[in-house]
Amino acid sequence: MKLRLVTILICWFSCSAAQQKWDIRFYHEMRDREINIFADNREPMPVSAQFDFTLKNLTSTLGNKNIIVIPAGASRFLISTLKPIVNNAANEFSYNNTYNFGNVLLQDYDEDYVYDLPFEKGKSHLIYQGYDGTFSHQGIAALDFNLKTGDKVFAARDGLVVEVVQDNNRSCPNISCAKFNNRIVIMHSDGTFADYAHLKLQGSVVRKGQQVKKGQHIGYSGSTGFSSGPHLHFAVFLNRINGNRQYLKAKFKTAEATDAYLEQGKTYTKQ
Repeated sequence: MKLRLVTILICWFSCSAAQQKWDIRFYHEMRDREINIFADNREPMPVSAQFDFTLKNLTSTLGNKNIIVIPAGASRFLISTLKPIVNNAANEFSYNNTYNFGNVLLQDYDEDYVYDLPFEKGKSHLIYQGYDGTFSHQGIAALDFNLKTGDKVFAARDGLVVEVVQDNNRSCPNISCAKFNNRIVIMHSDGTFADYAHLKLQGSVVRKGQQVKKGQHIGYSGSTGFSSGPHLHFAVFLNRINGNRQYLKAKFKTAEATDAYLEQGKTYTKQ
């Protein structure tokens, strides 16, 4: 049998361009004349992968360019079995692999969930850039709260911490600095994620893989990355396989309303 393997792993990141390397491994094993492709996912969240196969005298149990979701913590998760079409003939295969964290196939989520404001009780803060804001929120549903550097940040919803970046200490008002964003990303029970960004240097008090509760202190606001000054950037999103985020508008409980969409230029108080 002639066997050729060319593996190209392309890791797509969120629009933050954070250089996070997810702890996932793809590999193959041969048994008789079949080739099994496996994944080990050591991440605390599911990872979605798409395979583009080039096959000679082989068929794949996973359709070409189909997306498969690898569960959190999975070991030897079977991606595909390649089977010969004609026995005793040469086989060749290669594939391109694209992956992103989360279940990128997810469409249904809790649209009615009401989030807590991500700052201290009794405090009031201005939304100085809202959904589709002109500075850095064009086309995205994200909110910028005017927290100062060192202000405490609190979880807006229960969830699992899936990413912590806190080693950056640079910023500028240009997209080129997005790679310096310090952030905490939390996965919720419905598969959505919340991004708490621009935290200060060493501004996290939680760790990856930790469960957190709504209202729990998770970090400190700052001005790292793509930022023109201290604030907290907050966004709820779903990931897609092409590396893009699908941003979701979130309702919040405030002193002024039980479930409100926050608006740019308005100040809100946390009860």
